[in-house]
Amino acid sequence: MAMQNRYQSMAKNGSLTAARDAKQDEFYTQLDDISNELKHYTQHFQGKVVFCNCDDPYESNFFKYFAVNFNKLGLKKLIATCYDGSPVQGNELLLDFGDTSDDPKKIAYKVEITEVRDFNNDGAVNLADVRYLMQNDKNVISILKGNGDFRSDECVELLKEADVIVTNPPFSLFREFVALMMKYQKPFLVIGSQNNITYKDVFKYLRNNELWLGYKSGDMSFRVPNYFEPRATRYWVDETGQKWRSMGNICWFTNLDIQKRHEDLDLYRYYAPEEYPTYDNCDAINIAKVSEIPMDYEGAMGVPITFLDKYNPDQFEILGLDDHHVEWRGKGPELNGKVIYRRIIVRNKKPQKP
Repeated sequence: MAMQNRYQSMAKNGSLTAARDAKQDEFYTQLDDISNELKHYTQHFQGKVVFCNCDDPYESNFFKYFAVNFNKLGLKKLIATCYDGSPVQGNELLLDFGDTSDDPKKIAYKVEITEVRDFNNDGAVNLADVRYLMQNDKNVISILKGNGDFRSDECVELLKEADVIVTNPPFSLFREFVALMMKYQKPFLVIGSQNNITYKDVFKYLRNNELWLGYKSGDMSFRVPNYFEPRATRYWVDETGQKWRSMGNICWFTNLDIQKRHEDLDLYRYYAPEEYPTYDNCDAINIAKVSEIPMDYEGAMGVPITFLDKYNPDQFEILGLDDHHVEWRGKGPELNGKVIYRRIIVRNKKPQKP
């Protein structure tokens, strides 16, 4: 009965329920992908409170990464929260909530880690030690009063305490997640689809240099729940029976400063009117590929959204998204009477004359 009431309560939160039930939201990031990206951000974690606010420690590789590297990164505290009704079925961390008839995997809870040590005395802190974290009386696990939604009052209070937010938010709630980070001015690093670039309420942060892309962009593979239906492409089942999906348009979004963001894009071509046509409805030339950006052009240029993976704000200025000198369109510019795919309108701050 208690679990039934809990689910009835959750049903009142339409957007969370929709996000949880949406197939595209149940994607679990691989540990290698997390490690390969976060190795570029180590300077941002020393002495900080890290909050993974969309992460069930039963399965979250974000939690595992920070737990294993807690001492190496010099973290002050690691916090992770999960939502009520998580479909994750892993058994790597068996948590004891005391007297309760509910399945602990279906309960919204938080984990707070302030000390990580070598529990099994093998000379290193590794994944084998993660299951014993809660045996340390300096670490705390507790049931949340609410449903664990990252927008809930409880999770927002934890957000206020945190210094850096790192997670894989539900894809369908990406815009709300970023808006919350901006509202509370929190440094963050999250995974999302490149399509988020084209959303008006996300692009404004990119244009104003309040948000940018991290190191990895492109294809990424995710572990998915058993209820996922087979697909003709980008889907497979490994030798253990685990289902996988890959997506070719995944990237990291962050407002943490990184070296990549200060590296100039090498340009090799010169402008020629016959090679760079002007849009029908926008005073800018079309650039078909990032590699074809002319080094000497001083005016507005429409470049593919993949340009943001190479964007250096010292080298280029972002003028708009298909909307330079026109109203927001929500679609690409027109070229020779046809609407083409979305373009970011930019200007080269340091044109080089031949």
